[in-house]
Amino acid sequence: MTHSIPHNVLLDLPPFPPQRTGELADRVAALLGTKNDVLLVQGEAIIALEAAATSLARPGLKALNIVTSPYGAWFGLWLERGGSEVTNLAAENALPITFAAVEAAFEKQDFDLVALVHAESASGILNPLPEIAALARSKGALVVTDCVASVGGHPVEVDRLGIDIAVIGPQKALAGSAGLSMLSVSPAAWAQIEKLGAKEISTLSLLDLKRNWLEKGRGALPGMPSSLELHALDAALTRVEAEGLANVIARHETAARASRAALKALGLREFTPPETASNLATAIVLPESISVPDALAAIGPNGRAISASVGAAANRVLRFQHTGRLAGFEPVVANIAALAGALNRLGHKADPGAAVNAILEVYNKASAA
Repeated sequence: MTHSIPHNVLLDLPPFPPQRTGELADRVAALLGTKNDVLLVQGEAIIALEAAATSLARPGLKALNIVTSPYGAWFGLWLERGGSEVTNLAAENALPITFAAVEAAFEKQDFDLVALVHAESASGILNPLPEIAALARSKGALVVTDCVASVGGHPVEVDRLGIDIAVIGPQKALAGSAGLSMLSVSPAAWAQIEKLGAKEISTLSLLDLKRNWLEKGRGALPGMPSSLELHALDAALTRVEAEGLANVIARHETAARASRAALKALGLREFTPPETASNLATAIVLPESISVPDALAAIGPNGRAISASVGAAANRVLRFQHTGRLAGFEPVVANIAALAGALNRLGHKADPGAAVNAILEVYNKASAA
């Protein structure tokens, strides 16, 4: 007697057509505004970041590594592991780096490479990428940028800004799956990478990926490609293209403005100054009488976009996300309502009606524009 195996939509996907893998890279290039090579890396974006650092690092390379999160700190460690001389420039207390601090670093010495995160979804900050990239270019330094969170939430114009390596993942503002990552590589970055050559076959070697995929017609990815993740990236890109990248960015901008207006109506203060805040998340300072654990316990499962912040501010600051599918009217209202209810239960008077009215005002203005 035979038993049929039930079909499962996640487990029984057809193989992703190898000839379409290169098309995915071209669609990513369009999102990034670049004519540079785009590589697909099997794995979450942390793998692509480590691959970029590992491929660039060499003894004598002088790198200015801007640290505004654990990812920035790790990038510096990966460069050091390859023998590079790394100057870590850390921002203060979970805040963005200042352009003045970067200028001061360049006044002390020259660098071959500048690395930074564009937008931090964990803390809600936005680093001054255009200004930093322009300064780095004027000094002849490569620019390596983690744009995982910012792509889709902010303009990421690789060629216009002169970014040599931009690493992205689809899991943030693009609202996709986290199992595949992408990076663009400029001719100048390839020249640096090729100084070392590919010493061994490695999943962390961009040069290996160039030789074994890019230069072989961009068919199936080396190894065993994940059909699930390739189909998921295809679906995420299709959804973004249908909405239009400019509209996706505008949706995040509106959600950010609405969230901040509502949080102000609840009597809460933003941790990050508005001019340096990203469209992806808002960091809010809790009243002195309320701790982060108590706030999260009171919010419960209804506030799925609200979590503890990171770094030095984590003990006093909550993170209110408005990223990807959470960047919309209904999710913003739902999470504000959950937060307002929690504040009232913890003894902080909060008016949910005023907060919702603030949200409506922002969305009505956006609709009329």
